[in-house]
Amino acid sequence: VQLVESGGGSVQAGGSLRLSCAASRNTYRRYCMGWFRVAPGKDREGVVSIGRDGATKYADSVKGRFTISKDNAKNTLYLQMNSLKPEDTATYYCASGDSSSGGWCAYNYWGQGTQVTVS
Repeated sequence: VQLVESGGGSVQAGGSLRLSCAASRNTYRRYCMGWFRVAPGKDREGVVSIGRDGATKYADSVKGRFTISKDNAKNTLYLQMNSLKPEDTATYYCASGDSSSGGWCAYNYWGQGTQVTVS
């Protein structure tokens, strides 16, 4: 299993970032994938899940601002983040799983994370 995130960084409020997640072929073809984030002092928060059928589920806090997409030819998952807010500051993890619950992917594997800081 291999998931490698990139694209994090520092941005001012209102700005945009695009995160990428390069996955091994077997990982990419798992039942579902997505992104979650961990902010200092806070619990893990699901950001968005996408099933193999393309069905998505977004956290209310990011709806209308974040967009998940996949490039099947490259086994790569993306997270386009627009209109960023300071409360989006967190370490973002790309993850994959073999089942879902309530529309959310139940993650079994995740990458090392990439830091996003919004000031």
